[in-house]
Amino acid sequence: MHAGGRSDTLDQATKDFLSARPRLFGIAYRVLGSAVEAEDVMQETWLRWQNTDRTKVLEPAAFLTTVATRLAINLAQSARVRRESYVGPWLPEPVDTTEDPQLGAERAEALEMAVLLLLEKLNPVERTAYVLREAFDYPYGRVSEILETSEANARQLVSRARRHLAAERRERVTPAAHRRLLEVFLSAARTGDLSVLEDVLTADVVSYSDGGGIRGASKIPVIGRPHVSRYLVAFAPRFWPQADIRWVEANGLPAVLISAGGNAVALLSVDISTEGIDRLMWVMNPAKLAPYVASLRD
Repeated sequence: MHAGGRSDTLDQATKDFLSARPRLFGIAYRVLGSAVEAEDVMQETWLRWQNTDRTKVLEPAAFLTTVATRLAINLAQSARVRRESYVGPWLPEPVDTTEDPQLGAERAEALEMAVLLLLEKLNPVERTAYVLREAFDYPYGRVSEILETSEANARQLVSRARRHLAAERRERVTPAAHRRLLEVFLSAARTGDLSVLEDVLTADVVSYSDGGGIRGASKIPVIGRPHVSRYLVAFAPRFWPQADIRWVEANGLPAVLISAGGNAVALLSVDISTEGIDRLMWVMNPAKLAPYVASLRD
Protein backbone atom coordinates (compact mmCIF):
# COMPACT_ATOMS: atom_id res chain seq x y z
CA MET A 1 0.00 0.00 0.00
CA HIS A 2 1.38 3.40 -0.94
CA ALA A 3 1.83 6.10 1.66
CA GLY A 4 -0.14 8.76 -0.19
CA GLY A 5 2.76 10.47 -1.90
CA ARG A 6 5.09 10.59 1.11
CA SER A 7 8.61 11.42 -0.05
CA ASP A 8 10.73 8.44 0.83
CA THR A 9 14.05 10.11 1.52
CA LEU A 10 16.58 9.30 4.21
CA ASP A 11 15.95 12.75 5.68
CA GLN A 12 12.27 11.96 6.07
CA ALA A 13 13.06 8.52 7.48
CA THR A 14 15.36 10.15 10.02
CA LYS A 15 12.69 12.67 11.02
CA ASP A 16 10.12 9.90 11.45
CA PHE A 17 12.48 7.85 13.59
CA LEU A 18 13.60 10.74 15.78
CA SER A 19 10.00 11.80 16.29
CA ALA A 20 9.06 8.31 17.52
CA ARG A 21 12.30 7.62 19.39
CA PRO A 22 11.34 8.90 22.89
CA ARG A 23 8.33 6.61 22.94
CA LEU A 24 10.26 3.69 21.44
CA PHE A 25 13.00 4.07 24.05
CA GLY A 26 10.42 4.38 26.83
CA ILE A 27 8.78 1.11 25.83
CA ALA A 28 12.06 -0.77 25.41
CA TYR A 29 13.46 0.52 28.71
CA ARG A 30 10.40 -0.53 30.68
CA VAL A 31 10.34 -3.97 29.07
CA LEU A 32 14.07 -4.55 29.61
CA GLY A 33 14.85 -2.59 32.77
CA SER A 34 18.08 -1.51 31.09
CA ALA A 35 18.89 1.74 29.30
CA VAL A 36 21.89 0.09 27.61
CA GLU A 37 19.75 -2.71 26.21
CA ALA A 38 17.06 -0.22 25.22
CA GLU A 39 19.68 1.68 23.22
CA ASP A 40 20.59 -1.59 21.48
CA VAL A 41 16.94 -1.91 20.49
CA MET A 42 16.97 1.65 19.16
CA GLN A 43 20.00 0.88 16.98
CA GLU A 44 18.44 -2.27 15.56
CA THR A 45 15.10 -0.53 14.96
CA TRP A 46 16.86 2.24 13.04
CA LEU A 47 18.72 -0.29 10.88
CA ARG A 48 15.51 -2.13 10.08
CA TRP A 49 13.75 1.15 9.29
CA GLN A 50 16.51 2.07 6.85
CA ASN A 51 16.16 -1.29 5.11
CA THR A 52 12.35 -1.19 4.94
CA ASP A 53 10.42 -0.28 1.82
CA ARG A 54 9.03 2.82 3.49
CA THR A 55 6.76 3.69 0.55
CA LYS A 56 4.50 0.89 1.77
CA VAL A 57 4.34 2.15 5.36
CA LEU A 58 1.23 4.22 6.03
CA GLU A 59 2.00 5.05 9.67
CA PRO A 60 5.72 5.21 10.44
CA ALA A 61 5.23 5.68 14.18
CA ALA A 62 3.00 2.61 14.43
CA PHE A 63 5.39 0.56 12.32
CA LEU A 64 8.41 1.63 14.39
CA THR A 65 6.58 0.93 17.64
CA THR A 66 5.77 -2.61 16.54
CA VAL A 67 9.36 -3.28 15.44
CA ALA A 68 10.94 -1.86 18.60
CA THR A 69 8.50 -3.62 20.92
CA ARG A 70 9.02 -7.03 19.35
CA LEU A 71 12.80 -6.54 19.40
CA ALA A 72 12.56 -5.65 23.09
CA ILE A 73 10.54 -8.80 23.83
CA ASN A 74 13.10 -10.96 22.03
CA LEU A 75 15.95 -9.33 23.93
CA ALA A 76 14.08 -9.68 27.22
CA GLN A 77 13.68 -13.40 26.63
CA SER A 78 17.42 -13.87 26.16
CA ALA A 79 18.20 -11.47 29.03
CA ARG A 80 16.09 -13.62 31.32
CA VAL A 81 18.46 -16.52 30.75
CA ARG A 82 21.49 -14.29 31.37
CA ARG A 83 20.03 -12.93 34.59
CA GLU A 84 19.68 -16.42 36.01
CA SER A 85 23.48 -16.45 36.27
CA TYR A 86 23.72 -12.86 37.53
CA VAL A 87 25.77 -12.63 40.74
CA GLY A 88 23.55 -11.42 43.57
CA PRO A 89 20.23 -9.55 43.26
CA TRP A 90 19.45 -7.92 39.91
CA LEU A 91 18.05 -4.40 39.91
CA PRO A 92 16.94 -2.29 36.94
CA GLU A 93 19.44 0.16 35.52
CA PRO A 94 18.43 3.61 36.84
CA VAL A 95 17.65 6.52 34.54
CA ASP A 96 17.65 10.26 35.17
CA THR A 97 14.10 11.54 34.59
CA THR A 98 14.67 15.24 35.22
CA GLU A 99 14.49 16.05 31.50
CA ASP A 100 11.64 13.66 30.66
CA PRO A 101 9.65 12.88 33.84
CA GLN A 102 7.59 10.20 32.11
CA LEU A 103 10.34 8.95 29.79
CA GLY A 104 8.38 9.14 26.57
CA ALA A 105 5.11 7.86 27.99
CA GLU A 106 1.70 9.42 28.39
CA ARG A 107 1.66 8.25 31.99
CA ALA A 108 4.51 7.48 34.38
CA GLU A 109 3.40 3.95 35.25
CA ALA A 110 5.96 1.16 35.10
CA LEU A 111 8.87 3.56 35.45
CA GLU A 112 9.66 3.43 39.16
CA MET A 113 12.53 1.13 40.10
CA ALA A 114 10.33 -0.99 42.34
CA VAL A 115 7.71 -1.51 39.63
CA LEU A 116 10.36 -2.51 37.08
CA LEU A 117 11.79 -4.94 39.62
CA LEU A 118 8.39 -6.52 40.21
CA LEU A 119 7.56 -6.65 36.50
CA GLU A 120 10.76 -8.63 35.99
CA LYS A 121 8.99 -11.56 37.69
CA LEU A 122 6.50 -11.67 34.81
CA ASN A 123 7.30 -13.16 31.44
CA PRO A 124 8.32 -10.60 28.77
CA VAL A 125 4.99 -10.71 26.93
CA GLU A 126 2.97 -10.08 30.11
CA ARG A 127 5.33 -7.26 31.04
CA THR A 128 5.07 -5.70 27.59
CA ALA A 129 1.28 -5.86 27.56
CA TYR A 130 1.20 -4.04 30.88
CA VAL A 131 3.68 -1.39 29.71
CA LEU A 132 1.82 -0.69 26.48
CA ARG A 133 -1.52 -0.39 28.23
CA GLU A 134 -0.65 1.28 31.54
CA ALA A 135 2.22 3.57 30.56
CA PHE A 136 1.37 4.37 26.95
CA ASP A 137 -2.42 4.00 27.02
CA TYR A 138 -2.62 1.85 23.89
CA PRO A 139 -6.09 0.40 23.30
CA TYR A 140 -6.31 -3.36 23.72
CA GLY A 141 -6.80 -3.82 20.00
CA ARG A 142 -3.46 -2.17 19.29
CA VAL A 143 -1.75 -4.12 22.09
CA SER A 144 -3.01 -7.36 20.57
CA GLU A 145 -1.68 -6.36 17.12
CA ILE A 146 1.78 -5.57 18.46
CA LEU A 147 1.91 -8.80 20.48
CA GLU A 148 0.33 -10.88 17.70
CA THR A 149 -2.36 -12.25 19.96
CA SER A 150 -6.11 -11.89 20.43
CA GLU A 151 -7.62 -8.87 22.10
CA ALA A 152 -9.09 -11.13 24.77
CA ASN A 153 -5.66 -12.52 25.54
CA ALA A 154 -4.17 -9.02 25.63
CA ARG A 155 -6.72 -8.12 28.30
CA GLN A 156 -5.81 -11.23 30.27
CA LEU A 157 -2.09 -10.42 30.08
CA VAL A 158 -2.63 -6.90 31.42
CA SER A 159 -5.00 -8.13 34.11
CA ARG A 160 -2.46 -10.72 35.27
CA ALA A 161 0.24 -8.07 35.53
CA ARG A 162 -2.05 -5.74 37.48
CA ARG A 163 -2.92 -8.50 39.95
CA HIS A 164 0.76 -9.29 40.42
CA LEU A 165 1.62 -5.67 41.22
CA ALA A 166 -1.42 -5.24 43.47
CA ALA A 167 -0.37 -8.29 45.48
CA GLU A 168 3.19 -6.98 45.88
CA ARG A 169 2.67 -3.24 46.51
CA ARG A 170 0.75 -1.30 49.13
CA GLU A 171 -0.73 2.17 48.73
CA ARG A 172 1.97 4.65 47.66
CA VAL A 173 2.80 8.01 49.24
CA THR A 174 3.21 11.38 47.54
CA PRO A 175 6.64 12.38 46.14
CA ALA A 176 6.96 14.95 48.95
CA ALA A 177 6.27 12.33 51.62
CA HIS A 178 8.64 9.98 49.81
CA ARG A 179 11.43 12.54 50.05
CA ARG A 180 10.75 13.29 53.74
CA LEU A 181 10.85 9.64 54.80
CA LEU A 182 13.96 9.00 52.72
CA GLU A 183 15.63 11.93 54.51
CA VAL A 184 14.71 10.45 57.90
CA PHE A 185 15.97 7.04 56.83
CA LEU A 186 19.22 8.43 55.47
CA SER A 187 19.97 10.31 58.69
CA ALA A 188 19.28 7.21 60.77
CA ALA A 189 21.31 4.95 58.47
CA ARG A 190 24.32 7.27 58.57
CA THR A 191 24.30 7.50 62.36
CA GLY A 192 23.33 3.89 62.99
CA ASP A 193 20.16 4.88 64.87
CA LEU A 194 18.50 1.50 65.31
CA SER A 195 15.26 2.76 66.88
CA VAL A 196 14.55 5.23 64.05
CA LEU A 197 15.39 2.61 61.41
CA GLU A 198 12.97 0.18 63.02
CA ASP A 199 10.34 2.91 63.04
CA VAL A 200 10.56 3.77 59.31
CA LEU A 201 11.00 0.25 57.91
CA THR A 202 8.00 -2.01 57.36
CA ALA A 203 7.95 -5.42 59.02
CA ASP A 204 8.61 -7.23 55.73
CA VAL A 205 11.10 -4.74 54.26
CA VAL A 206 13.64 -6.12 51.77
CA SER A 207 17.07 -4.64 51.02
CA TYR A 208 18.53 -5.46 47.59
CA SER A 209 22.17 -4.73 46.77
CA ASP A 210 23.07 -5.02 43.10
CA GLY A 211 26.84 -5.21 42.80
CA GLY A 212 26.89 -7.58 39.84
CA GLY A 213 29.69 -9.50 41.53
CA ILE A 214 32.00 -6.51 41.15
CA ARG A 215 31.63 -4.71 44.47
CA GLY A 216 31.29 -6.14 47.93
CA ALA A 217 27.51 -5.99 47.97
CA SER A 218 25.36 -8.55 49.75
CA LYS A 219 24.79 -11.45 47.37
CA ILE A 220 21.37 -12.22 48.81
CA PRO A 221 18.48 -9.89 49.70
CA VAL A 222 18.23 -8.98 53.40
CA ILE A 223 14.66 -9.55 54.53
CA GLY A 224 12.62 -8.33 57.49
CA ARG A 225 12.83 -5.28 59.77
CA PRO A 226 15.14 -6.81 62.45
CA HIS A 227 17.65 -8.15 59.90
CA VAL A 228 17.68 -5.06 57.68
CA SER A 229 17.96 -2.57 60.53
CA ARG A 230 20.80 -4.48 62.21
CA TYR A 231 22.53 -4.89 58.84
CA LEU A 232 22.38 -1.14 58.26
CA VAL A 233 23.70 -0.38 61.76
CA ALA A 234 26.56 -2.85 61.35
CA PHE A 235 27.94 -1.35 58.15
CA ALA A 236 27.26 2.30 59.03
CA PRO A 237 30.70 2.98 60.60
CA ARG A 238 32.54 1.53 57.59
CA PHE A 239 30.38 2.95 54.81
CA TRP A 240 29.11 6.42 55.65
CA PRO A 241 32.04 8.40 57.14
CA GLN A 242 33.85 8.47 53.76
CA ALA A 243 30.67 9.04 51.78
CA ASP A 244 29.50 12.17 49.98
CA ILE A 245 25.75 12.50 49.44
CA ARG A 246 23.96 14.03 46.45
CA TRP A 247 20.20 14.19 46.10
CA VAL A 248 19.14 13.18 42.60
CA GLU A 249 16.10 11.92 40.75
CA ALA A 250 15.96 8.36 39.47
CA ASN A 251 13.01 6.85 37.64
CA GLY A 252 10.72 9.69 38.63
CA LEU A 253 11.41 9.69 42.38
CA PRO A 254 13.94 11.26 44.77
CA ALA A 255 17.03 9.11 45.25
CA VAL A 256 20.49 9.45 46.79
CA LEU A 257 23.77 9.15 44.92
CA ILE A 258 26.59 8.09 47.23
CA SER A 259 30.22 8.79 46.29
CA ALA A 260 33.57 8.16 47.90
CA GLY A 261 36.82 9.75 46.78
CA GLY A 262 35.02 11.47 43.94
CA ASN A 263 33.66 8.20 42.51
CA ALA A 264 30.05 7.07 42.65
CA VAL A 265 29.71 3.88 44.67
CA ALA A 266 25.95 3.47 45.04
CA LEU A 267 22.57 4.85 44.09
CA LEU A 268 19.96 4.36 46.79
CA SER A 269 16.32 4.20 45.71
CA VAL A 270 13.49 3.25 48.02
CA ASP A 271 9.94 2.01 47.63
CA ILE A 272 7.67 3.66 50.18
CA SER A 273 4.09 2.87 51.09
CA THR A 274 1.77 4.42 53.66
CA GLU A 275 3.17 1.85 56.11
CA GLY A 276 6.82 2.84 55.65
CA ILE A 277 9.80 1.77 53.56
CA ASP A 278 9.06 -1.52 51.81
CA ARG A 279 12.18 -1.88 49.67
CA LEU A 280 15.72 -0.56 49.71
CA MET A 281 17.44 -0.78 46.33
CA TRP A 282 21.21 -0.18 46.26
CA VAL A 283 22.57 -0.04 42.71
CA MET A 284 26.33 -0.58 43.13
CA ASN A 285 27.27 -2.26 39.87
CA PRO A 286 29.62 0.21 38.10
CA ALA A 287 28.23 -0.85 34.71
CA LYS A 288 24.81 0.44 35.79
CA LEU A 289 26.02 3.41 37.80
CA ALA A 290 28.35 4.93 35.21
CA PRO A 291 25.71 5.66 32.51
CA TYR A 292 23.38 7.13 35.11
CA VAL A 293 26.07 9.40 36.60
CA ALA A 294 27.14 10.49 33.12
CA SER A 295 23.56 11.54 32.33
CA LEU A 296 23.25 13.83 35.36
CA ARG A 297 23.44 17.55 34.88
CA ASP A 298 26.02 19.30 37.07
